[in-house]
Amino acid sequence: MNDFSRRRLLKNSAVAAAGAVVVPGVAAAEAPVASAVTEASASGAHGGHGGHGHCPPAKLTGRIVRPHDPGYTDARLGWDQLFSHYPLVIVFAQNTQDVVNALTWARQHDTAVRIRSGRHSLEGWSNVDSGLVIDISELKSVHIDAHARVATVGAGLNQEEAVTTLAKQNFAVTTGTEGSVGLSGATLGGGFGFLTRWLGMACDSLIGAEIVVADGDECAKVIKVDLNHHSDLLWALRGAGNGNFGIVTSLTYKLAPLKSVTYLQATWDGTGDLRRLFEAYQRTAPFTDARLGTQLEAHRNQILLFAVLPEGTPAETKRLLAPLLSVGSPQVTTQVGNWGDVYAGFQIPIELEPANWKFYSQFARKPFPAKAIDVVISFIRNAPTDDSNYFLQAFGGNVRRSPRGGTAFPHRDALFYAEPGVGWGKRSDQPGICDPLTPQAQAWIAEFSQELRPYVDGAYVNVPNIGTQDWETAYWRNNFDRLRKIKAKYDPQNVFQYDQSIPPAVC
Repeated sequence: MNDFSRRRLLKNSAVAAAGAVVVPGVAAAEAPVASAVTEASASGAHGGHGGHGHCPPAKLTGRIVRPHDPGYTDARLGWDQLFSHYPLVIVFAQNTQDVVNALTWARQHDTAVRIRSGRHSLEGWSNVDSGLVIDISELKSVHIDAHARVATVGAGLNQEEAVTTLAKQNFAVTTGTEGSVGLSGATLGGGFGFLTRWLGMACDSLIGAEIVVADGDECAKVIKVDLNHHSDLLWALRGAGNGNFGIVTSLTYKLAPLKSVTYLQATWDGTGDLRRLFEAYQRTAPFTDARLGTQLEAHRNQILLFAVLPEGTPAETKRLLAPLLSVGSPQVTTQVGNWGDVYAGFQIPIELEPANWKFYSQFARKPFPAKAIDVVISFIRNAPTDDSNYFLQAFGGNVRRSPRGGTAFPHRDALFYAEPGVGWGKRSDQPGICDPLTPQAQAWIAEFSQELRPYVDGAYVNVPNIGTQDWETAYWRNNFDRLRKIKAKYDPQNVFQYDQSIPPAVC
């Protein structure tokens, strides 16, 4: 089993320079830079007339991939190969104007639209058969104002690119732990990881965005969002922005200084210590020093604990984790270093991961009683694959503090986030062929999740499930009606829609 096994991820690096930063894979002469198109110029260039007129015929621009092109298979595949879609065309935007053109073209041709960045949509909703996929993954500009501690980044960065680039200048924002996940998708759904208890949710650091929205009957325009402009939309983007209101092309974050972290990993063989570890974790991890971020992960053959302490020492980290590390005889390792180097160090190539994945997201607002822990132990011991797991992320700390302007993310009172997950099958360039293990894997995780329902509440929109009951309130609780009103304001024709998208309020 690898060091960091929950969802083994792509190892990459980013190269920092003053001003714009070019991410690997993008030649310096071709590095896409987030467009400076203004609301007026974008609307005017494409015939926007305050929601009334028509646009001149739009032409697709950017890097365009169609079914007959040799790169189509690679271009259409997502990370989770349980889902396989065949879009009519995929536009890899090189700048904001390409996004405006693509959205206008789709509206003029009455074509379904999906937005994609990191390709980690866990129900395959960032892709669509016979429609247009607008892929923003090549918008990779980075501009850091070290004095103001603010960064504006292209929405195509993945989390590893963002972490490593910011860390080269000793800055950080909250991100998830999986490096190949798109930064924008993670942030716009809330976003949490090892720095969450210290810095709050990823969306808490989001102070502005550039977003392409539908305009009139068939047009598109760019608007700039911050606390003083379209502040209602900024609130919505902070926790409900994934594909619901428009296409985010750049994000602006408030940065935190961070020079070094201590990273700790502890491993227990088998599952014999799981009960005591679970009990110790829920008593300790949500209540300890707010700097300490932890994740506990149980597999059928081992239990893993990961911890990050910003600006801390190994001795301090071990002291804070003593209630867990004193259980059984774990193998413990520590590392001190730059956050970008540490983060990159626990990423593993995607090609080594299973092809198919299914997850159920849950929040616990009270400690699990013995019966709930019994359910976890029973299912983990009978998991269908080594990659199947039960994952815990402690909340508490500064998660409970909302930023100025508030956020649509509603689960700040949780003790911890919990996630049963199952991975199976081998990766292929011809996904969609039924794996013989699929029925067993899907039955296991569905039954596991169902057995835990009495002990959990709500679900996480970044880990959606088509079978989630009352998904509207599971994801957003009492914020759903407000989100529907904002949807009616910015997307009244429901251009941005998928299976569990927010519908506009009816006046």
